Amino acid sequence: MPEQSNGRNSSIPRGYLREDTEARKDWVKDFSGIELDDTLVDNEEDLQGIIENHVGFLKIPMAVVGPLALDGIYAQGEFCVPLCTLEGTLAMSMNRGMYASFLSGGTKVRHFRQELSRAPVFIFNNLKESAEFQSWVTQNEKKIMEVAGSSTKHGKVLRIDQYTVQNFVVLDLVMDTSNAAGQNMVTLAAQVACEFIHNKTKYKYFLESNINSDKKASVRNMLLGRGHGVTAETTIKNSVMKRILKMDPDVLFDAWSFYPIVSSMAGIYGNGLHVSNALTAIYLATGQDTACVAENSIGHVGLEKREEGLKFKLTLPSLTVGTVGGGTSLKMQNRNLELLGCSRSENSSRKLAEIIAGATLALEISLICAIGSHTWTDAHMKYGRK
Repeated sequence: MPEQSNGRNSSIPRGYLREDTEARKDWVKDFSGIELDDTLVDNEEDLQGIIENHVGFLKIPMAVVGPLALDGIYAQGEFCVPLCTLEGTLAMSMNRGMYASFLSGGTKVRHFRQELSRAPVFIFNNLKESAEFQSWVTQNEKKIMEVAGSSTKHGKVLRIDQYTVQNFVVLDLVMDTSNAAGQNMVTLAAQVACEFIHNKTKYKYFLESNINSDKKASVRNMLLGRGHGVTAETTIKNSVMKRILKMDPDVLFDAWSFYPIVSSMAGIYGNGLHVSNALTAIYLATGQDTACVAENSIGHVGLEKREEGLKFKLTLPSLTVGTVGGGTSLKMQNRNLELLGCSRSENSSRKLAEIIAGATLALEISLICAIGSHTWTDAHMKYGRK
């Protein structure tokens, strides 16, 4: 990963004055070639499918952080990341984590899965009917998948998982939803499949059983994910740990073991510190369904001691994000996707997921070190209030 910024100024201008904001816009344009224009307005007729009973627009403050240096399958290079938040210090903290990683050679990210599902349930009078139904589904799975897949030109049905409990059978229809987040895609595919099954077997169904945990944190989504699965890691040099993050790497590593243990005691899914903060800020800026943060904020954080520094690791097993459809079509959100190079490219949703993982790891690193160095409260008192 690069130690320099290809001749570009890698320092985002600071300050709270109008001229500071304009300087940052100029920085973004110089860095990315994208001009941020917050005067963009969406026409009311373009909001169909996005919101009902529309009465106007609520502006949320937007920041940029970076450069985020990534070595991924889909995200390669340096990125300027847009954030929308009302929490003071969040942008500064994420920027600090990105800077520490940048000085240490960048962050590796790897997309390893894309699966979204809808899980209808069929209900039977007795176990004999249930067993016969399961056998029928197994024998006709290819045809069911073909029928379900006919509902979209973009997604692909990967498989149908069966779960049995009492006199219920849940069919979890799993799809690769391409560049769409895909909630509507899997719903329609499941509906078409269930109607086909009903016409053939006469058994009734409910379209959602709750097993796929849509907009809910769950063990299922922690293991199988809902959307994209991404892992990220970066090794922060010892000198950077001390100079930028104000943290002795040996002290942090020796003490870290308490965190996953206490997280387990509390029954937390994963052991992330505040993954939801990064996700919400980026989701708002890029037109994602922010309610998905409920299931997407599961994160697994780890540390490894290296001779040259500390390796920080983060796995996000469930990122329900897309680059087409829904709020991604709004003008400002679409411009932000252009800023990330995720608006029209192939596999752009996977690229976005890798960028989100890298940015989230940066924020986790900064908070871990702020807590460890006892600077967390001071930072919020200085920058998180007026």
